[in-house]
Amino acid sequence: MLLLDAVLVTIAYFFAYLLRFEGQLPVAHWAQIKGTLPFIIPLKLICFFIFGLYRGMWRYTSLVDLRNVINASSLSSIIIVLSILFLYRFHGYSRSVFVIDWVFTLLFVGGIRVAIRIFLGDHPSLWIFKLRKSPSTPKKRLMIIGAGNSGEKILREIRETPSIKLEPVGLLDDDLSKQGMTIHGVPVLGTVDDINKIRKEFDEILIATPSVRGEKMRRIVSLCEETGKQFRTLPGMAELIEGKISVRAIRKVHMEDLLDREEIHLDEEEIRQYIKDKRIMITGAGGSIGAELVRQVCRFHPQAIAFMEFSEENLFKIEMECKQRFEFIPTSEFLLDIKNRASVGRAFREFKPDVVFHAAAYKHVPLQEMNPWETTFNNVLGTRNLVQAALENQVERFVLVSSDKAVRPSSVMGATKRVAEMLVECVNENAATRFMAVRFGNVLWSSGSVIPTFQKQISRGVPVTVTHPEVTRYFMSISEAAQLILQAGAMGEGNEIFILDMGKSMRIVDLARDLIRLSGFEPDRDIPIKFTGLRPGEKLYEELITEGEGIVATNHEKVLVIRGNRHDRDVLNTKIDELLAVADTYDATAIKKKLQEIVPEYTPQW
Repeated sequence: MLLLDAVLVTIAYFFAYLLRFEGQLPVAHWAQIKGTLPFIIPLKLICFFIFGLYRGMWRYTSLVDLRNVINASSLSSIIIVLSILFLYRFHGYSRSVFVIDWVFTLLFVGGIRVAIRIFLGDHPSLWIFKLRKSPSTPKKRLMIIGAGNSGEKILREIRETPSIKLEPVGLLDDDLSKQGMTIHGVPVLGTVDDINKIRKEFDEILIATPSVRGEKMRRIVSLCEETGKQFRTLPGMAELIEGKISVRAIRKVHMEDLLDREEIHLDEEEIRQYIKDKRIMITGAGGSIGAELVRQVCRFHPQAIAFMEFSEENLFKIEMECKQRFEFIPTSEFLLDIKNRASVGRAFREFKPDVVFHAAAYKHVPLQEMNPWETTFNNVLGTRNLVQAALENQVERFVLVSSDKAVRPSSVMGATKRVAEMLVECVNENAATRFMAVRFGNVLWSSGSVIPTFQKQISRGVPVTVTHPEVTRYFMSISEAAQLILQAGAMGEGNEIFILDMGKSMRIVDLARDLIRLSGFEPDRDIPIKFTGLRPGEKLYEELITEGEGIVATNHEKVLVIRGNRHDRDVLNTKIDELLAVADTYDATAIKKKLQEIVPEYTPQW
């Protein structure tokens, strides 16, 4: 590499003189070339070395390498010019020679690297420059929706990787200024609405617009379905490592893509400051939200992480996953019931957590209506045990995972979650621990979500059951839920309830229809929808705040905060003791009455 560059530098310098004097070199300038070359060659090679031109592999030459060639050539030319100016005042030297030499050096040194990349690279469109033929394996013809950055990166990867059996035939984009343009030789053939009018044959569609969601995504999906072709999409940006858009990330369209809002994004530095090198405990760590919390927390390199879980199977699964994916993080596993105060206390004393995320709870509304005593023991007594252990062990932060069902609750589950919120609200004064709660709506794909139920019904070809045609819910993905919990832990000063700006609520019947279409069927024709009536404890719509709660914005655009009310801790604990005593009688009516005394806005369904 050094020898080749030395030869190229010599040729560039010689050609600069030839061009300047139109091929007729005076004898005096022959002497200049011979006198200056021993100085110029090592100087330029040293500059090339300083700028890392010999650390890269030429077959992977990129724009970064060409930029380094420009910088190195420019620096060496400046040093040469300044040296001649200082030594000889340019007497007898042609100034233009050194400008031409700079240009030729760029062309020769940069050109040889590009030529080697062309010759040794895997770009199939450049086979004419190589000693082998382009592969002739049949490929799927791909139509790409989105002529932006994501579409360009996908095109580039397909072009440079022959093993990817895809052949892009066209692009579609609603930006009128892009019509008729090309990206890497692939033309923009029209707008998305033109997909059924395009004469170009294609086998598959890729939706390369990861930022598009909600109604816009529904429109694109609907148009793709009309073609009868298979269609896939890129994950949302929250699922991708920044700048790593790849063909290998292509997947089917998910329900999350159809939510009518943007996903939240973390203030990662703020979260890192309170998680990195800290001891983190997560209750309900094997559940859908708890497991995602584990994955998200491990990204920030805690000192150690503890899993508290009642289900042996769930605990085993999250333990194995964490040890395989994050083997560098020490783990502790506690198989226990949070209703057992002694077990909870032992786990805290043994692990000594700095931060606790409390995600363990019963949450299936109809089941909890039928077993209100178990809901009370788990959601109220379990939370009190954890709060007490956090106080005794001087935990730095305690984050309760709550629910929108705690707002004007109509169910036992919602009322007990509101009592849990009140528990963390009343212990902030004069406590070393910062207690806070996070309140959000339904989580797609969680164990309590309607989506798995709908999927099973669709796969069996039976009617999809929806409780009421007008029932609405707020929805978020599991990753969003975990992100909000982490963000709240970073932002909380104590005695706050954080909620996500969740945009518009969504009708469950519309969700069902979308899922039926994504499964390749037509709602009401292939798969009927059956309305069964609201179940015990359910409401037509959920709320995220109660009237009178002072909600304010935070420095995070998607997170809002409610300052908790100041409850008398002794009075609240006395009422909770009475509630637990009633729960021991297994009298559902009495339990609901006692819950109503603690949570006046609770409207039970008797």
